[in-house]
Amino acid sequence: MKTIILPIFSALLIQAATAFDHTHAAWDKLVSAHVKTDGVDYASFKKDSEDLKAYLKTFEPIKPEEFNGWKGNEQLAFLINLYNAATIDLVLSEYPIKSFKDETGGENGPWKVEFIKTLGATYTLDQVEHELIRKYYNEPRIHFAVNCASEGCPALRNEAFSAEKLVAQLEDGTKKFLEDSSRNSISGSTLTLSPIFDWFKEDFIKKAGSVEAFVSPYFEGKTFKKGSVTLKYSDYGWSLNEAKAAPKE
Repeated sequence: MKTIILPIFSALLIQAATAFDHTHAAWDKLVSAHVKTDGVDYASFKKDSEDLKAYLKTFEPIKPEEFNGWKGNEQLAFLINLYNAATIDLVLSEYPIKSFKDETGGENGPWKVEFIKTLGATYTLDQVEHELIRKYYNEPRIHFAVNCASEGCPALRNEAFSAEKLVAQLEDGTKKFLEDSSRNSISGSTLTLSPIFDWFKEDFIKKAGSVEAFVSPYFEGKTFKKGSVTLKYSDYGWSLNEAKAAPKE
C-alpha cells in the first residue's frame, strides 16, 4: 500500500486546532500499570484492553496536514507510541501466546497486518516503522524505543514517549539496551552486538559513520572505529516479552 502522508518536513505547515493529547496520558497510565521490570504483564493488560482500544481510537481522526503542523518531536512521539500501543493490541487479540512473531498475524506474520488507522489510511506495523518513522527521521535510537513484543527486543518503556522528554527517553533506552551484556559486549577485539545493529545498520551508519562509532560512546573507556574491532551478533529471542509471574506466598 502506498503511503499517502505528506512530506513531514514540507515547507508548508498547515496549523490546525486539535484535541489530540500530546502528553499521551492514557498510554502512560496503561504502561505504568502493566509494564514491569522483567516484561509486560499481558494478563493484567488484557483487563484494560478497552482502554487501550480507546487510546488507539484517538489516532484515527488525525489527518496528514494536521500532523505536518506539529513539531518534529510531537510527530515522533506520536508514531512511537502508536507503534507500541498497536503491537500490544495485536498481542492481546491472540493472548495467551508464547511468541508474537510466530502466533499472531496469520501466515504473513504480525508486521504485515493492516489494522492501524491514522493519517487518512490504514497501516501495518512495518509501514509505521519503515515508511513513517525511519523514512523521515534520521534517528536510529528509535530502534530502542519501538517494541516488537519479544524478549530480544529492547524493553517496552513504562511511560509514554512525549515531545518534552523524547530526547532524554531515546538516549536512556539506548544506554540501557547497550549496557545489557547478554546482548552487547566487548571481549578483546571482538564486539558482540544485538542483531538489531545488523538489521538496521544503514541507520546507524547514516548517523555516526559506522555501527562501531555509534555504539562507542556507550562502552565506557572504549573507542571503536570501523575495522578496529571484529563485529559479531548475538542471538535474538522471539519468545513473548511477558513478565514472570510473581511468586506465590
